[in-house]
Amino acid sequence: MFTIGDFARYGRVSARMLRHYDAIGLLPPDRTDPATGYRFYGAAQLARLNRIIALKDLGFTLQQVRAILDEQVGPEELRGMLRLRRAELEEAVRAAAARLAQVEARLRSIEREGRMSMDDVVVRNVAAVRVAELAGTAAGYEPEDITPVIGPLYDRLFPLLGEAGVSPSGPGIAYYEDAPESGGAVVVHAGVTVSAPVGPLGDTGVTVVELPPFEAATIVHRGSMDGVLPTSQALARWIDANGYRSAGYAREVSLECPEDPDKWVTELQEPVTGA
Repeated sequence: MFTIGDFARYGRVSARMLRHYDAIGLLPPDRTDPATGYRFYGAAQLARLNRIIALKDLGFTLQQVRAILDEQVGPEELRGMLRLRRAELEEAVRAAAARLAQVEARLRSIEREGRMSMDDVVVRNVAAVRVAELAGTAAGYEPEDITPVIGPLYDRLFPLLGEAGVSPSGPGIAYYEDAPESGGAVVVHAGVTVSAPVGPLGDTGVTVVELPPFEAATIVHRGSMDGVLPTSQALARWIDANGYRSAGYAREVSLECPEDPDKWVTELQEPVTGA
């Protein structure tokens, strides 16, 4: 038998927490001295304590923890529940990180207002280009909507091209268009430059398209595309200030795409009509 202090030490919890678990009937001591009120715990109770802490740390309320344990859930079922809850929490962490990235991008946009160099933007004619691509639909044009769609598209595209014996001949090119009757949804085209001729690619979903030439206002963005907002808004301000009109979504051309997204270099090419 262990005193409450020793049991707390072995369980890596506080004695105060054990007293609370006793008070609510979640983990009563194995024995309580009737004369002194001292609590004593058995080593076998560490198993229940481990389950309580694991479930609590994964976000279950103490009431839910008690219900789970009282149902005498077996180790395999408990592990399955914990894995599911862990996946939910990991997704929540990813979503929170994405929201924080967008907050940071908005702050950078605010900080750069009125301080953009006019040398950042170049208007030029973009030549026609042939791309092999996969397409998907995002709920909106916000980075948190685009990123979960475009990443998996590119993850699928390059292996499929490799299996078909097609080698990219130039940079990755992503472009966007409004989805028909979408209510804000956007069709995401994840492509890469290829040379002619390109044979049939079967039922892979990969299509080869010819993108026409156009006049574009261009700017280079450095870093992850999750933080593209300040750059794209700087481009918008330049277009407006110089008498141009936007003619659609900006095309994204990957100039450098190393493993670290913070080191990406991407050119935004926004179609414009005359000044």
